[in-house]
Amino acid sequence: MQVTDQLQRIVTIPENPKRIVSLVPSQTELLCTLGLEKNIAGITKFCVHPEHVFRSKTKVGGTKNIDHEKIDSLSPDLIIANKEENQADDIKLLEKKFPVWVSDVKDLDSAVEMIRSVGRVTGNKKGSEFLAENILAEFTKVKKSYALKVIYLIWNNPFMTIGNDTFIHDIITRCGWTNVFEHTHRYPVVSDEDIRRTGADIIFLSSEPFPFTQKHAEEISEKFQMPAIVVDGEYFSWYGSRLAGSPDYLNKLIPSIEKHIRLNTSKTR
Repeated sequence: MQVTDQLQRIVTIPENPKRIVSLVPSQTELLCTLGLEKNIAGITKFCVHPEHVFRSKTKVGGTKNIDHEKIDSLSPDLIIANKEENQADDIKLLEKKFPVWVSDVKDLDSAVEMIRSVGRVTGNKKGSEFLAENILAEFTKVKKSYALKVIYLIWNNPFMTIGNDTFIHDIITRCGWTNVFEHTHRYPVVSDEDIRRTGADIIFLSSEPFPFTQKHAEEISEKFQMPAIVVDGEYFSWYGSRLAGSPDYLNKLIPSIEKHIRLNTSKTR
């Protein structure tokens, strides 16, 4: 059958593909949520959820350093990739041999459409529709805390943050917060002075891709004299089935944020 991916490419795939290679961690987890674990032939070394799938499935390299020989040996009848996570050159090489469906997720709406589309191309339309509707319903429950000016750091030394054309930015704004680097694009490097000039209320230190720790939070808070907390990056950036749990995580995060701001305020008085 012919399907259209999120890059508006026409892809010819078999009905109910049986040997799927997933090159995107959040989409691997999505396939498992949709009951397609047995159909997964290969995953990346970053596809850590579910853990038993990570341990049992063939690894085909990283998202940006794919092992083409390993993929060839698996003879997939469908490869699921992503425009941002994977290299364009890799996709071009793979599509010469196999059907490659590519997602392009920039916000919650495109994530939900991706979920629906993956369900259609893998023969589980009903399950994906149910999941998509559940995610949308859960996001209506996100509590808007008071307006916060937020810095979201994804890398250390140098500091890297997120611009207005990222999925993380969309999640931040859905909480009623302001991304102070929303005027930038993608994932810019920012200097110490850039951070100080923002007048931000709080710094979020993502648990991935750089593994920020509580020690980093203490050091960065001291350096910039503003509260800094480690947040679970998966709930901000994994745009598959994990999104169903993001609203609950975000709602539980709000009291912690407010506590850190109060403590920081009392220290600076």
